[in-house]
Amino acid sequence: MQRIIKIENGVARMPQWRMAEPVNFELCDGEHIAIVGRNGCGKSMFVDMIVGRHPLLMRDPEYDFSPSCNEMVSDNIRYITFRDSYGGDNDRTYYLQQRWNQQEIDENTPTVGAKLEEAFALAGKDTPERRQLQKHIYELFHMEHLLDKYIILLSSGELRKFKLASTLFADPRVLIMDNPFIGLDAETRDQLKELLRVLSAERALQIILVLSKTDDIPDFITHIVEMKNMVVMPKVTREEYLEALQPVPAHVLDEERTQAILNLPYKTEEYHTHEVVKMNKVSIRYGKRTILKELDWTVLNGERWALSGQNGAGKSTLLSLVCADNPQSYACDIALFGNSRGSGESIWDIKKHIGYVSPELHRAYQRDISAIRIVASGLKDSVGLYVKPTGDDLEKCRFWMHIFGLDELENRTFLKLSSGEQRLILLARAFVKDPELLILDEPLHGLDNTNRRLVKDVIETFCKRDNKTLIMVTHYKEELPACIDHSIYLLRHA
Repeated sequence: MQRIIKIENGVARMPQWRMAEPVNFELCDGEHIAIVGRNGCGKSMFVDMIVGRHPLLMRDPEYDFSPSCNEMVSDNIRYITFRDSYGGDNDRTYYLQQRWNQQEIDENTPTVGAKLEEAFALAGKDTPERRQLQKHIYELFHMEHLLDKYIILLSSGELRKFKLASTLFADPRVLIMDNPFIGLDAETRDQLKELLRVLSAERALQIILVLSKTDDIPDFITHIVEMKNMVVMPKVTREEYLEALQPVPAHVLDEERTQAILNLPYKTEEYHTHEVVKMNKVSIRYGKRTILKELDWTVLNGERWALSGQNGAGKSTLLSLVCADNPQSYACDIALFGNSRGSGESIWDIKKHIGYVSPELHRAYQRDISAIRIVASGLKDSVGLYVKPTGDDLEKCRFWMHIFGLDELENRTFLKLSSGEQRLILLARAFVKDPELLILDEPLHGLDNTNRRLVKDVIETFCKRDNKTLIMVTHYKEELPACIDHSIYLLRHA
């Protein structure tokens, strides 16, 4: 059997990239593998070893990419990382409110269609067969309506579609994707699974998926490689892995931490209003594209809302209006905590009472500062921390880091953490000021099954307290906490 990739007793040259034990791994022709494991167990480091980013002592990985004629490893293995799927090449210039700022768009701003044509041209010759593949991908992903949309305006789910499409044009021998299904609505997840199944059957393509959410393993996956505490376990069949898989406990948050949340003292300066959010006939347009049309929505104190809809339906846009990150919010009839938008309150007055996490916020954090300072930035509503935290501030940060099981990460820098650990840090940041309104946009992205249950436990416990209101976005119904009592579904406009 053809061994496409083989690593034998692999040890990284650099100590900081080493696993707990030497790595042994094979990818054979016809195999499609899922790499699974807890957050922070070393999945991404293992993939970096597979693709050659982390050089090995003594023996490099062995590759046999036939029938591909490409000589470079980078041409034969394409790897879409978690962060790639949130934006890609322009992250250095990205800032939190960028997606909502129309003035960022000029004649040089690329459209989806233009960038995809550029990716298509770079990937190989313009042949009828490759054009058919391009058409096939567009149809399966229902991307035709996105082609004239500016890249800067894409939702996180649409960005993932864009990145996947541009990568598939290259027709690689091995395709590695980090959590490819998160951020995608149910229909698009099914489309992607079907697309990958079809491509793997029709072409010489081996697929490796890096998955935190083990109930997302597609049927076409043949084998599983589990990571445990920086150890690469032996490859097993999908059936063997699923048979041995242990169920997640009904609750992960222990009684000590549960009571600590319930016993938190209330702040002296809080809003106590009957109506927390009120929108009257709110419409948002970008050029000829309508995102929201005459939306009426009222969120009352103590309600827990699930906000759902297709990718690109306007969920994150709606939340950007509530958080005052969208400049158009001041032209809309919006009241927050009983105060009409534009009546004199500053954006910072509003944010003091809101805890917020989102894909856009995750993407905006490019500063490699310590985890505790990331959490502390939530007290100042800044991306990064520009004011030295007080001793009292640090105690609040340590409290919420303990709640989310992050005690040992206090001094680790943000960009050195796994994507799941980063998301937990940003969740601690959202809770750290004990907000009256909690806005969670896809909060469980990149989290393993146990941490997903932990975060749901924290949300459910937090919402048992007085004067707490929740708005949560997720594309997985099973991710919604039990406390949800209202829902709103947004339809995508043509």
